[in-house]
Amino acid sequence: MNNAKSMVARNKREIATAAAVFLAPALIVIAVFIIYPIIQSFITSTYDWNGYSAGKAFVGLKNWAALMKDKEFWHAFKNNILVMVLSIVLQMPIGLALATYLNNRKGRGSQVCKVIWFLPMLMSSVAIGYLFRYALDPSTGFVTAISKMLGGGKVDLLGNPSYVLITVIFIIAWQFTPFYMVYYMAGYGGISGDIHEAAMIDGATENQYFWNIALPLLKPSIKSAIVLSMVGSLKYFDLVYVMTGGGPGNSSELMATYMYSQAFESYRMGYASAVASGMFILISIIAIVTMRLLNGKED
Repeated sequence: MNNAKSMVARNKREIATAAAVFLAPALIVIAVFIIYPIIQSFITSTYDWNGYSAGKAFVGLKNWAALMKDKEFWHAFKNNILVMVLSIVLQMPIGLALATYLNNRKGRGSQVCKVIWFLPMLMSSVAIGYLFRYALDPSTGFVTAISKMLGGGKVDLLGNPSYVLITVIFIIAWQFTPFYMVYYMAGYGGISGDIHEAAMIDGATENQYFWNIALPLLKPSIKSAIVLSMVGSLKYFDLVYVMTGGGPGNSSELMATYMYSQAFESYRMGYASAVASGMFILISIIAIVTMRLLNGKED
């Protein structure tokens, strides 16, 4: 009996040791590149520092008090919320429609569509930013060219404060919709083909199968995709910075571009750290609330 207990205990220790060995590299990477920078950002937010000098002046919560009253930051936050909502509205249904089409179509044509539709996702955000920056140029861009062909004049989508953010949102949706297309295709892959065959035998149409069977089974994938899109939308930076720099004025300013301008253009590293920490808090709150709302009915 004692030998059996000792063997069980030894097996548990061996399993725990193996788990620790395999988890250690990942935990070290998370600690060094995620946890430490977050903690350091909160610490730096309590200093008045330009980012390169040796001297730091401790100011306590002064940067946080300024952040709470900063209209520019809250304007950027509102822009992020608009980007988040419209990204979900555009990317989720289009990605699901593309995935449904490809799931129902087989053969070489569907393979070609997969490659073509996924191409935007293979390009870097910086490259896409420069591409559309020149494509939408009011003097030489294709929109202006089409406008002139139809008898109109110059069209400046990126220089007009009323249209710039909407334009950027559509470009973001164009780039990232293929990701959700693939995500939903993976969700379809988890649905047994026997379910589809049984539905067809029972006389269901493809539309009835989609709305009454496939869509409910895809709910976990849809919920995860919404959270991913939401979190990603709240931290967009590279594409927006390359295309507009947050302008004209602050009409397309996002929290990340505002943080960058404070850190590397105004040399207010302490305040920029407060902005970054504020972003972390806001994104965490929104993500937690969203997940609770999405999973509330199941609980």
